[in-house]
Amino acid sequence: MSAFDADPVRPPSTSAHGDRVPYAHRVHPVHDAKRGRRARITPAHVTAALRQLASLLRVGLPLLAALDIMIASATRPALKRLFGTVRHDMLQGLTLNAALARHPRHFDDRCRALLAIGEASGALVDVLDQIVAEHQRQRVQRAKLRAAMTYPACLLVFCVAIVVVLTHWVIPAFEDIFKSFDAALPPATRLVLATSHRIATAAPYVTAGSIACGLACVVAFRRSTTLRHAAARYLLAAPVAGPLLKRAFAAQWCRALGVLLRAGVPLADALDILAATRGHPAYTTATADTVTRIRRGERLGHALARHRLFPDSITVPIAVAEQTGALDTLLIDLATLVEQELEWRIATLLNLVEPLLVALLGLLIGGLVITLYLPIIELGRVV
Repeated sequence: MSAFDADPVRPPSTSAHGDRVPYAHRVHPVHDAKRGRRARITPAHVTAALRQLASLLRVGLPLLAALDIMIASATRPALKRLFGTVRHDMLQGLTLNAALARHPRHFDDRCRALLAIGEASGALVDVLDQIVAEHQRQRVQRAKLRAAMTYPACLLVFCVAIVVVLTHWVIPAFEDIFKSFDAALPPATRLVLATSHRIATAAPYVTAGSIACGLACVVAFRRSTTLRHAAARYLLAAPVAGPLLKRAFAAQWCRALGVLLRAGVPLADALDILAATRGHPAYTTATADTVTRIRRGERLGHALARHRLFPDSITVPIAVAEQTGALDTLLIDLATLVEQELEWRIATLLNLVEPLLVALLGLLIGGLVITLYLPIIELGRVV
């Protein structure tokens, strides 16, 4: 069954928005019974679709005609359904922003607010380009972070694998050899053998308990909003990760606010949009409090300074920029600077962690090898 039913082609018609539709087929979303993981729409798919929409509008196509082309060229049934529904809603008289508001899973409040400004001002293409650039920047940042964490993660996995191999196969083999000596073993060797026995005995219970605890935590996190918020706040207070996370969230907050202000959204309304957007609960609460204070007449820089989530390196320049009238530019520049500093700090931290992991791995393997061969060396001296 196809994802859309199309009426026969008929002469061009005019939509409720005044757009002349060149191929006036009516697209109706239908339900697909085979919705699996492959049909899921990812943020990358949404970004690519918005980029295509901007390109089609840039060459002068009406909005509904551009949606027709997107629907016809989409290779994923889920995307066809999504934009088919959007087109159908627009034919009923909704704006693009209102039609996308029915799909909050794929288009958040910030995206829809920018699109609403673009529709009202006639700069929809520029706004789409801005949204696409922001999405791409976030993707690049996440890719860089994943790439930076890959090597330390592989080292940790390798360390765990070495411990498993040694305790389950290598050390028991040496123990059989030691039994044939019928001689007293050095204290270090006895300690290694006893530790290996304990690990081998407790491993099944520890593994089962870890899996059970992990599943219980996942279920609890999904069902309990309070638990998720508590964990999120605890991460911000963590010794090493906390300062990095605060800078990352502060940079994201500054960039989002700067983009909204640059698009023409008033400050209080822009903060309302940020407060309604799903994000870190601490920053959502701080944003809501900041909106209240601004509506009472307080300055943004002073309102942000009341919260420990924003360092002085952010609040002080914001207070100055409010007086000069260049708040949107400063916020985006601040976000860029904080992101660059964050990348440098993460790279420095990883450059310190990687040698420590390598040294730990070397000490682990070297110490075990020396401990296991020590009885053989002593036996050779006796002989």
